Amino acid sequence: MNKKTAPRARRDYMLSRERIIDAAIDLLDREGELGLTFQALSAQLATGPGAIYGHIANKADLLTAACDAIVARAVASPSDDATPQAAIRALALALFDAMDDHPWAGATLIQAGGQMPVVRILERVGQQVSALGVPQVAHWAGASAVVNYILGVSGQNAANAQLARSQKADRDTFLAEVAIAWTRLDPAQYPFTRSVAGQLRGHDDREDFLAGVDLLLAGLVSQAQIS
Repeated sequence: MNKKTAPRARRDYMLSRERIIDAAIDLLDREGELGLTFQALSAQLATGPGAIYGHIANKADLLTAACDAIVARAVASPSDDATPQAAIRALALALFDAMDDHPWAGATLIQAGGQMPVVRILERVGQQVSALGVPQVAHWAGASAVVNYILGVSGQNAANAQLARSQKADRDTFLAEVAIAWTRLDPAQYPFTRSVAGQLRGHDDREDFLAGVDLLLAGLVSQAQIS
C-alpha cells in the first residue's frame, strides 16, 4: 500500500502555492478564464484537487493570485536615476505589455478592487506622483487618475485583442471597415469622428496609450509647479 501512495505523496509534497499559480497562468494563457478549472489544473499538475485546495481557497482566489504574479513581475522598482515621469511611463508600458501578453489579466484586475495586484500598482504610481512634487492633498486624485487610465486602457486593449483572436478577425481589415463607416456618418452630427476616420486605420494602440500617459504626466507636472 505504501508503494501505491508514495508517488502521489511525493507530488503533493512538492506542490506549492507558487507552482500552482504558475500552472494557472499557463492554463489561462492557453485556454482563457473559462478553461481554468480545478480539474484541468489538477491534470496539469498531476495531483488531486484536494492538494490544490490546501493552497488556494477557490477560483476567485486563484485568479487574483495569478494576476498578482503577473503584476509583480511587471512592476519593478525604478532605477535610481529615473525621473518620476520616466518611472511612471516605464511602469505604465510594462503593465500595458503584460496585459497584452496575458489578456485575461485585465478583467481580473478590474474585479480585484482593493486587493494586492491593484495595491502594488497604486503604491508604485503613488510614490512617483509624490516625487513629482504634487501637493499631498492631490495625491489620491493624481495617482488614481493614472492607475485608472492604465487599467482601463490596457484592459480594453487586451479585451479587444482577445475578441479579435476568438473571431479570427484581421485587425487591419476591421479598422478599415470601421474607418469607412465613420466617413459615411452625418457630417453635421459627427464632424470630429469623420475627421479622424483616416487616422483610425493606421493607429498604433501602444503609442496611443503612451500619448495618454504623457498627457496625464503633463497635468501632474503642471499641478506640482503651481504648488
